[in-house]
Amino acid sequence: MEKLQLNHEVSLSRIVQGLWRLTSWNMSSLEIVDFVYQCIDLGVTSFDTAEIYGNYEAERVFGEALKLDPSLRSKIEIITKTGINMKSVKRDYRIGHYDTTYNKIIASCKKSIELMNCEYLDVYLIHREDPLIDHKEVARALNDLKSMGLIKSYGVSNFDPFKFEALQHFTNNQLVTNQIEISPLCFEHFNSGMMDVLQKHEVHPMIWSPLAGGEIFTSDDEKALKVRNILKVIADCHQEEMDTIVYAWLLKHPTKGLPISGSGKIERLKNAVRALDVELSLEEWYEIYTASQEQELR
Repeated sequence: MEKLQLNHEVSLSRIVQGLWRLTSWNMSSLEIVDFVYQCIDLGVTSFDTAEIYGNYEAERVFGEALKLDPSLRSKIEIITKTGINMKSVKRDYRIGHYDTTYNKIIASCKKSIELMNCEYLDVYLIHREDPLIDHKEVARALNDLKSMGLIKSYGVSNFDPFKFEALQHFTNNQLVTNQIEISPLCFEHFNSGMMDVLQKHEVHPMIWSPLAGGEIFTSDDEKALKVRNILKVIADCHQEEMDTIVYAWLLKHPTKGLPISGSGKIERLKNAVRALDVELSLEEWYEIYTASQEQELR
């Protein structure tokens, strides 16, 4: 499988396996190890998680699997995130809130490394926009973590173009990604100019919820139905599954995004990987782009 170079130290597989729901898959550590090897066999070597995933448990659960087979670490890339203090029985917060302070970023990174039984992180992301963000302080924390050898690269998640550019101004290195939501039902980052900013910096977005959380295939909402009808026609033409067509639609964009497959079923990941061999025509791409009638061509 094609790998995309994020910087001189890190390349990610074009399809990324997400671990957001890892704790709900009810897999033993041994089963997780087996699942990771199945992913690697498909060419998927990059795994995305976050400090708060699985009610603060996903990193630990993944780490227990890596502890069973330490040789796995050299075969994969690990992406994780910080910056959210989620209200939880595991954390004594009165309300959920953001925290992108220097000490939080440094401490969370070290804790993630400890939980996942790895010596470093390949990509470390600030999870969400923080209205109280001090871009200079965040940049200092990310720069220091890289200098310490604890991370190989850094970036952001769910940032708008203005906050992306503001943080980039203070960092010593290029932000290597913005992990954003894009699907045939979600066009926020097309409309905000984020996709253009990413092209300007030659940065590849990571794409979460590419299937709109399954809504494309299960919702009775009028927009979802319209998208589903178009996808079925195009899927039949290519003799492929509808989800494969969605991934092919995402992969065609010139930013060369890296879609995240969030399912724990290897068959769903296989569908995503097959999209690398599907070439949509321009007309097919625009049919999907306009299917929900959220986007109009001017």
